[in-house]
Formats: sequence, C-alpha cells, structure tokens
Amino acid sequence: MNLFQEMGLPGPLVKKLAQMGITEPTPIQERAIPFALDGDDVMGLAQTGTGKTAAFGLPLLAQLMEVRGKPAPKSVRSLILAPTRELAGQIRDTLVPLVKDTPIKVGLVVGGASINAQIKRLERGTDVLVATPGRLLDLLDRRALNLDATQFLVLDEADQMLDLGFIHALRKIAGLLPDERQTMLFSATMPKQMEEIAASYLTHPKRVQVSPPGKAADKITQAVHFIAKSEKPNLLIELLDGHRDELALVFGRTKHGSDKLAKRLEAAGFAVAAIHGNKSQGQRDRALKAFRAGEVRVLVATDVAARGLDIPDVKHVYNFDLPNVAENYVHRIGRTARAGRDGAAVAFCAPDEMGELKDIQKVMGISIPVASGRPWADLPDPNAKPKGRGGPRRGKGGGAQPGKSQGGPRRRHRSGPRKKAA
Repeated sequence: MNLFQEMGLPGPLVKKLAQMGITEPTPIQERAIPFALDGDDVMGLAQTGTGKTAAFGLPLLAQLMEVRGKPAPKSVRSLILAPTRELAGQIRDTLVPLVKDTPIKVGLVVGGASINAQIKRLERGTDVLVATPGRLLDLLDRRALNLDATQFLVLDEADQMLDLGFIHALRKIAGLLPDERQTMLFSATMPKQMEEIAASYLTHPKRVQVSPPGKAADKITQAVHFIAKSEKPNLLIELLDGHRDELALVFGRTKHGSDKLAKRLEAAGFAVAAIHGNKSQGQRDRALKAFRAGEVRVLVATDVAARGLDIPDVKHVYNFDLPNVAENYVHRIGRTARAGRDGAAVAFCAPDEMGELKDIQKVMGISIPVASGRPWADLPDPNAKPKGRGGPRRGKGGGAQPGKSQGGPRRRHRSGPRKKAA
C-alpha cells in the first residue's frame, strides 16, 4: 500500500496514478489531501512546481466519484478558477487522464476561444469546470450556466488573481455560490488582501504550508549581471549561444518589448517564439506546444507565463527585465528546476532597476551572486532638490562597457507607479 492509498483515495484513482508513474505524493499533496478528503476547507501555501494541482484535484475527483447521476443541464458540480488561460488549460490537461473511463466530465472555459462553442458544451451540465474569472462572468451574464448546485470551489494561484485585478470578479462569483460548499485556496504568497479573501471564502480552513514565501527551488543556480540597458540584447545572445540545444525562457516586462526582443533573437539565428496578453489564444497555444516539443528553443514571455506552466525541460530562465513585483521573480525562476531537475536563473540589472533588485533580494532573504559588473550606485531621490555642479555624482555601474564615457543626460528615477504589463 502506498501513501496515496493510506490517505484514503479510491483504488481506481490510485491505479491511474501508478499507471502515470506517480506513487509518492509531494509534501503539499501529503498534507492537503487528507484534510480535503475529510471535507475541510483548505488554504495551501506552496510555490509553483510543488504539485498543487493534484493536491486539490485528487480529493475533488475522489469525492465526485461518490456522486451518483449526471449533473443537471447548465449546472456545475465543482468550479476551479485560475488567473490565466494557460494555467486553466494545464489544470484541465492534468485532470482529464485521471477521469478516463469514468462518467466525470472536465470542462474548460477561457477567453480567446469561441464563447458559442463553450455555451453549447455547458448545456449538458459539467462535473468539473476549469475557468478564468472573466470568461466565467461572461457566460453567467448570458445565463449559459448556473452555480446553484456547485459543491466545490477551488481558487488556484489566488495571489496572482489579485495581482491581475480579479478581486471584484471573485466577489461577484462567490455571491452566486451556495453557502454550503467546500472551498480550497492555493497560493504562492500571502499578501494582506489574501487574508481578507480567505476569511470571506473559507470556513475554519486547515492551513498547510510546505515552503516559506519567497523561497526558490534549491536546485536553481542564480546569478545577476549589472549591465546597461542598451547592452542587454547582446549579452542575452552571447549567453543563449552557449546552450542552443537547451530550452530557455526569457522574461520581458512589456508586450511590445517582448515582440521586439523575439525578432532580435530570430535575426541572430535562434528558434524563438513570444507569448503575451496581445497574442490570441491560438497563437499562445501553438507557441507553448512548439516550445514543449523543442521545435522552439527560446520562448520570450511577459508575466502571463510566470505562473503554473509546467514545462519540465526548461533549463534556463532569463530575467531580461526585472519584474515590478518582487514576488514575481520567484514565480518566474520557478519555471526551471522542475520535478527535481537542475536549472539556472540569470537576471539582467540596468541602472534604473536597482530598486527592483533590492526588493527581490529582500523577499528572498539572499544576495544573488554577481556574474559580471558591479552594483550600480543608488539613483538620486526624485523628490530631492537638485545639487550643484560640484555635488556628488552617481557612480558608474559595472555593467557599462569598460573605458567608455558615462556622459550625456542622467537618467532620472521614474516617479509614480510603473505601468503594469500583461
């Protein structure tokens, strides 16, 4: 008898896991599944890549296997909400093999796909519906489904749903659900607003945490290059050239910048694709499929790809632009070193990104080893009165080209919040 059996999962489910080569639960699964099987609300805190989908998916399916009869037309027995189309699709793909040869049907509704086709499929009723909040609300507004009989609710990557501005959508959806239900919330971080969400959605939840927020996988080797912004593309090409046969994920901050960088890499001879919020769902799916298959070796992405995507063979993650939100750095580099593999995470830091780097190191509780250059001097306070010509000047950063002048107009700290990219 393995641990999955000891937890109380039904035999057919344990057998399917064994056929997939899964015989031992991960720490988050081992701690969360027994509580969920007992019907308790669960709040799980763990980084991406720790097996959270199975931690909520297995007990959910186990309980649905005990439900007799088909779901009523347009009804949903269990609802799983995810922040992005890619993560929602991945959750669906994880659950489908587990319900093979059972009456349980898993549905998917996300933006970027035909809403009429989704409405048609929902007419028959759904056992497990995986959805993004925006598309779910569109379907609810069209009365294509109802949540009156929903017994289970799962919020996956809940902190990212808050980051993406889904708080009002979540509140509206929650108001349509029965009070008597089981709710599971999984998140990589626990910001203050998350505590409020948990208090609203969960009833006396069992809290399970397997790694502290901000902690990256142990097998990720990290490094930072201090480099002028204009020199970043050249350094990236040089580093990528050293491992052309390995998969590399490159994170940019903006949609336009990611497209521009992808074209630059393509001109340098790399098999490259880009994904971001302006790409259609078909374009994003094709890019990810080609990347997983190794047909594309370099994938340039905004933070839309930072959460939940499980691409086991990613060996390198490059933070071409540092993220505005420090926690997103942890999620980005979590795309490598999956399932016990080794991985490398390299960050590029321009002069105006020193604040972001300091925030990242504070969240992680470490100093990222320096690969080249030296830390840029602190930028002046934008609110401070300008100094005279004789006042101290900003020191030169180690990422600049040796021997070249640092003259020209000085960069000023951008005031106000930075624009958030999808």
